[in-house]
Amino acid sequence: MKSVVITPEQRGVKDQGWLKSNFTFSFSNYYNPVQNGFGLLHTFNDDFVEPKNGFGLHPHSNMEIISIMLAGTMNHIDSMGHREVVTKDWVQIMSAGSGLRHEEHNVGEDQVNFLQIWIEPKLQNITPRYQRRFFPEEKRKNSLATVVSNEEGQAHCWINQNARISLGSYDGGQSLTYALNPLNKCVFIFVMTGSLEIDGKRIGQRTSIGIWDEGAIEIKTLETSRFVVIEAPINH
Repeated sequence: MKSVVITPEQRGVKDQGWLKSNFTFSFSNYYNPVQNGFGLLHTFNDDFVEPKNGFGLHPHSNMEIISIMLAGTMNHIDSMGHREVVTKDWVQIMSAGSGLRHEEHNVGEDQVNFLQIWIEPKLQNITPRYQRRFFPEEKRKNSLATVVSNEEGQAHCWINQNARISLGSYDGGQSLTYALNPLNKCVFIFVMTGSLEIDGKRIGQRTSIGIWDEGAIEIKTLETSRFVVIEAPINH
């Protein structure tokens, strides 16, 4: 099995006071030539936003942008007319396509923690779209729930790329087999809490592992664990 592990200490950090960002891959003022994306997974940021602060109106185009809420309350306003509020266990996507603008702020009393994920699109300049779905943790206990897919449907969000994002919430001592789409051959796993064993390696809290050229992988939970699995094409 071919794999690479990225520990919390190997991430880039940008601390602006109101925003603390942890960059797994090159982003903003952080550049690391050996951590410059993984397949078509372009960006993976573990962000913390203080109350009454956030990101002002800014543009995006031709990128699939996914936000997974881990804690707190954040709003979403965009140039397509959407005005939403999301909390823990909400997942929202923007297929930025030909271009859109949006803003998001911590509108609650507690710190927001969310995962910001960018995946390169399959088709360029499509009509922009926004979508959100709620995935309460208590309803996906000891299971791997697909929250983002390239397939349309009511059970998950869908994006413009042959990709899949799943959330796991497991007790310790569990094991599961994850089978990859043969078109992809590339999977990235990030542990929010707890620890996993994958490919004989212990993957602890806020640590990630990228795996490629495998048809399936075995995941064991060493303790109660919450993690995200991102499967995307390894190249164009």
